[in-house]
Amino acid sequence: MNNKCANRNTVWVGDVPVGAAHPVVVQSMTNTDTADAKGTAQQIYELHQAGSQIVRITVNNEPSAAAVAEIIDRLGAAGCTVPVVGDFHYNGHRLLQDYPACAEKLAKYRINPGNVGFGRHKDQQFAEIIEIAKDLQKPIRIGGNWGSLDQKLMAKLMDENAMQAEPLSSQALIEKALIESVLSSAAKAEELGLAADKIIISCKVSGVQSLIRIYQQLQELCLYPLHLGLTEAGMGHKGVVASTAALAVLLQQGIGDTIRVSLTPEPGQARTDEVKVAQQILQSLGLQSFKPEVTACPGCGRTTSSFFQELAQQVTQHMDKKMPQWQLTHPGVKDMNVAVMGCIVNGPGESKHADIGISLPGTGEAPTAPVFIRGEKAYTLKGDNIAQQFVAILDEFVETHYS
Repeated sequence: MNNKCANRNTVWVGDVPVGAAHPVVVQSMTNTDTADAKGTAQQIYELHQAGSQIVRITVNNEPSAAAVAEIIDRLGAAGCTVPVVGDFHYNGHRLLQDYPACAEKLAKYRINPGNVGFGRHKDQQFAEIIEIAKDLQKPIRIGGNWGSLDQKLMAKLMDENAMQAEPLSSQALIEKALIESVLSSAAKAEELGLAADKIIISCKVSGVQSLIRIYQQLQELCLYPLHLGLTEAGMGHKGVVASTAALAVLLQQGIGDTIRVSLTPEPGQARTDEVKVAQQILQSLGLQSFKPEVTACPGCGRTTSSFFQELAQQVTQHMDKKMPQWQLTHPGVKDMNVAVMGCIVNGPGESKHADIGISLPGTGEAPTAPVFIRGEKAYTLKGDNIAQQFVAILDEFVETHYS
């Protein structure tokens, strides 16, 4: 049972509250060249339209830092107020200092304690970023990643580990280093004057069990809001399944305040897919509703026709298209459940349990399709245009029940 920690700090990222008992926030990240202000603004807008509540962009060089103000101004002109986060590595201190409009316009800064600086410059560069965040009242995410661990810290822990009677495994040592890296950096940020309610932390790894272990420990060790996500989750089914497996376990335990599903896009794949997967994880767990659910049977030997598959797809696409408007005019519709079933075995029962459902005829069954509205049979559809009839009934149902 999810039991999100109400005592966890609340951090405001723009107008989005993160932490405490607030709903889990869905995040995403662009993959455009940030220096292309028009293209980046367009992708941010698309991600926000898909449901991303916070969007992160790469700020890695002077052209990208110079473009930030234009990007956010373009979003504002389009009526999009989504908080935009800057992702800084190596040179964030310099870019934030040299481009004050970038520092001012961003809603949050993300830094990695493993590469915020090196050698004798590390502490100074970290302090410079914290000073800017403090002066501008900006939150930061201190995000460790096992691909870029602080090498000085790792060497220290390895030396200490070698002296133990029962040394940790290399995997356990990496996990310990990640946790210590982000928590010590957060403590240092507070020492430098950044308020605790301006800090979010994350420890990104690409292994499911490792991520679960790390965040179970973080949940007990601090009250900073926690950002969840597998780093480099992968492509296609692998990325979706791995992310779902890790995040579902943690979210069910009440762990996690923001999430991102870091999918590797397939050629031609929409960037917004990572937002849809994150939303579906939360919706499948019953934690939040984002859009109507479509219940559809998988098909079997009784449903040799592909018609029910096509109808389920058509209904889903129709609702996806309608949702931006429905969210404004029919706010309760996100909780609606629609059933598109393929035969008489489970079809009528599933349709009765849904807010609105249709039970299509299976192979050899009478060519009629009963439509049920909140448990009662309301229509019987026949003919070649059942799909169009059902979509029209669906639209009418939304208008009359969720206005």
